[in-house]
Amino acid sequence: MGKKKGHKKQQQAAAADDDWDILNEAAAANTEATVDDVKKEEEVVAPTAAAAENNASSGGAVDAAAAFLAAQGIATDGGGEKKDNKKKKKKKKGGGGGGDKPADEKISAKGKLIAERMRLQREAEEKRLAEEEAERKRIEEIERKEKEEADRIQAEKDRKKQKQKEKIERQKKEGTYMTKKQKQQAALAQQRLEAMKAAGMDVPSGGGKKPVYGKKKGSSVEDKKDEAEEARKKAQAEAKKRAEEEAKKLAEEKRLEEERLAEEALKKAEEEDDAKDDWEDSDSGDEWDADSDASGPKLDALEKRLKQTSIDDSDDDEDLIEKEKRLERERLAKLGKERAERERIEAEKMAELRAREEEENRQLLLLTQKREEGKKRRLEQEKANLEARTRDDLRCPIVVIMGHVDTGKTKLLDKIRKTNVQEGEAGGITQQIGATYFEKKTLLTQTEKLNETEKFNLTLPGMLVIDTPGHESFTNLRSRGSSLCDVAILVVDLMHGLEQQTIESLTMLRKRGTPFVVALNKIDRCYDWKTCKDTPIRDALKVQSEGTVQEFRSRADSAKLQLQEQGVNSNIYWEMGDEDWTNSDFVPLVPTSAVTGEGVQDILLLLCQIAQRKLWRQLMWCANLQATVLEVKAIDGLGMTVDVLVVNGYLREGDKAVFCTLDGPVVTEIRGLLTPPPSREMRIKSEYIHHKEIKGALGVKLIGNGLEKVMAGTPVMVVGEYDEEEDIKQEVMSDLSKLQDKLSTDKKGVMVQASTLGALEALLQFLREETKPPIPVSAIGIGTIHKRDVTKISIMNEKGCPEYATVLAFDVPVERDAREHANDVNVRIFTADIIYHLFDQFTRFMEQLTEKRREDAAGIAVFPSIVKILPQHVFNQKDPIIVGVEVVEGILKVGTPLCVPAIGGLTVGVVTSIECNGREQETARKGSSVAIKIVNETNPTITYGRQFDASHSLYSQLSRASIDALKLHFKDKLENEDWRLVVKLKKVFGII
Repeated sequence: MGKKKGHKKQQQAAAADDDWDILNEAAAANTEATVDDVKKEEEVVAPTAAAAENNASSGGAVDAAAAFLAAQGIATDGGGEKKDNKKKKKKKKGGGGGGDKPADEKISAKGKLIAERMRLQREAEEKRLAEEEAERKRIEEIERKEKEEADRIQAEKDRKKQKQKEKIERQKKEGTYMTKKQKQQAALAQQRLEAMKAAGMDVPSGGGKKPVYGKKKGSSVEDKKDEAEEARKKAQAEAKKRAEEEAKKLAEEKRLEEERLAEEALKKAEEEDDAKDDWEDSDSGDEWDADSDASGPKLDALEKRLKQTSIDDSDDDEDLIEKEKRLERERLAKLGKERAERERIEAEKMAELRAREEEENRQLLLLTQKREEGKKRRLEQEKANLEARTRDDLRCPIVVIMGHVDTGKTKLLDKIRKTNVQEGEAGGITQQIGATYFEKKTLLTQTEKLNETEKFNLTLPGMLVIDTPGHESFTNLRSRGSSLCDVAILVVDLMHGLEQQTIESLTMLRKRGTPFVVALNKIDRCYDWKTCKDTPIRDALKVQSEGTVQEFRSRADSAKLQLQEQGVNSNIYWEMGDEDWTNSDFVPLVPTSAVTGEGVQDILLLLCQIAQRKLWRQLMWCANLQATVLEVKAIDGLGMTVDVLVVNGYLREGDKAVFCTLDGPVVTEIRGLLTPPPSREMRIKSEYIHHKEIKGALGVKLIGNGLEKVMAGTPVMVVGEYDEEEDIKQEVMSDLSKLQDKLSTDKKGVMVQASTLGALEALLQFLREETKPPIPVSAIGIGTIHKRDVTKISIMNEKGCPEYATVLAFDVPVERDAREHANDVNVRIFTADIIYHLFDQFTRFMEQLTEKRREDAAGIAVFPSIVKILPQHVFNQKDPIIVGVEVVEGILKVGTPLCVPAIGGLTVGVVTSIECNGREQETARKGSSVAIKIVNETNPTITYGRQFDASHSLYSQLSRASIDALKLHFKDKLENEDWRLVVKLKKVFGII
């Protein structure tokens, strides 16, 4: 039994050794196995080994490897039971003589899986290593080829260098080596020798003449020949001596050049020793050259060497540096030539330009001189004309009717015209500027009844009345710096007194110093007024009842009081004394009725008296032309015409007139001068009267070419016989140059469109000077509003100023396309016939827009304030905190966030309500004591008496955004004291 057991143990040990061999082979193949796999295998081996150790029936302990193989299903026969051992024994016995056969190995599925995985890993590793080896070989092949190519190129360079070195060495041994400089010197020496031969010098080709012995002196002739021969020999010897010196010099330079080249070659050669030996060997050649030059027949030897030297193509090759220098010189020479050519062309152009400029300057100077001479002559003529004026020759006074809308100024003028013109012919009055001329005969007829008592001697040639839709004509229709009107009628509604536009018209009249008469119109509206058609006012008042007269007196006194409030002394004209008439501050009041005609005679006669008594100096007629454009319009059958008001001077048919336009002066010939019949409006369609000559003051319709762009309100001048046209052009445009300063625009602002230049200037002045705050204007225009105008102002929306995407249209029509386009691009168009209505519309829009912006910014803007808690008025200490406070500084508003800067900026909360005496209010100013409710949604646990108390002041919590919102939207809500508090709080909160 003992033997069997021992044999069984040997079989088990052999099987275990075989298993370990298998594991070792697998481990060697699977070098890439992970740590996790090893750990798993160890976990599997441990319990298996324990189980094998507890197996007592096996009769022996099994090592860890065997246990692992057993767990994986890898077992040998020797590890089986006794029964199996017996069977194997029998088999061994039955197999006689065959020796021990190895036992069959049985492998489980799990073991096969592990073996397969190890095999795959081994194949992958072998494949990776094979790929790396192939890549390494490929790179080595590429590097080998590159090295071979580099070696070949280097060998080629060395071969060429060695060949060049051998060639130089051979030439030096032969004595024919010459550098480039030496070649040039040799060529120069050859040229000198040829020059000597050409000069007749006998240059010997051999070694010297042999002496002749035993020759006796001959006759004197022979002596002379000998002397000549000696002289010739002497000259040849001197030439030979000079040639030898030149040859020595060349040899010395050659030696120095060779030494320099040798040194350079020594530095550049790779094999220094060989190169040094070569150059030392070449010294013998230099000595031989020097000896031969010095010892042999100098000139002949030099010439022979020059002839024998064969210069190859390779010898003629220039050094690379020299070649590059030569090419650079050629390139620079070419560039120099091109630059010189360009400079020449440029110089010619500059010379031509200078010549042209000089010619232009000369022409300009000549033109300026002529213009100055013409201006001097014109001023002298105007001065002479002014001195020639007389009181006996007066012109018509120009009267302008002014007043508020619906005061009856147009009706009053219409009533004056109706005295001589039928109602149908006097119709068609529009809101445009026009002029009505009254002859002297008409004035005498109108004032005949009144003049019976006044006994006034009328010397005026007539009267010119301008009908205007508003005061802008008076302020802006100018002629060379002076106002058109001489005297004005200020129409006041007796029932309403002074109104807004009337007050402004009054201010303008006083500012200009223009005399005026106040017409108390609508006297027929008094209670129980008895109509006395076209009678003097005093005669009409005589037939009125006492109550009517009292009402008139009461309303007249009220008007006088209102005028007095404006700083104007006034009285009813027939009640004025002599002192009042001489005092220019007193203004006469004339009661009138534009409907029934009472008082019309009075006002006409009063105007004539004022003109003759006070204005006779400025009414003296002058030959200097003074004319102004009133209107520009097209007439059927006549084309484009211009209504011109001629104040002084003459206008004749065929004159060369100069008009002002935005595009510059326009010169045209006057083709016709037309006037309406007397006492008729210039604009009314009627049979015009043709004139060859017009004398001022008179309104005339002028016909000519190119009048489409003439600007209303600008002067008209005529080029006289001795005038310079350029001087007249400059003078005409001078007024527009002054207007352009007033018509200047801003980068951001509204667009203003008016019917005339005068209306445009008046509107701009009103928007910039008389509105609070001023309204900026970015674009202006005259005439109808088109689609392009709307597109032009719509850019304000893109600039971030939508409030300025607005068109203010004063007395101009708007095209349908423009209005539709305005709705598409968010542009507003405000139209009005009265300047104040236009301003009111825009102001109302701006207020609405400002209010909307303030509402949007209310959540950002924080008003500055400092409040002190009143400790005796604490109603609720926690969420919401209700306390009584005193506003120490600034403005406390609902929605203001409060904090305590003294405790690190502790946020207390937001003020949600303010109460004073039981009434809620939105704000509380400095010095007021109110109760406030504070809510803190982010930190509802904050409590009065715990985090803060009455010893701490509460501050408005400002930020940069809140300050910017205050500046942008609430600037007018804060006073200077409040802004100083903002600066103080900026330092508290560290706001930059």
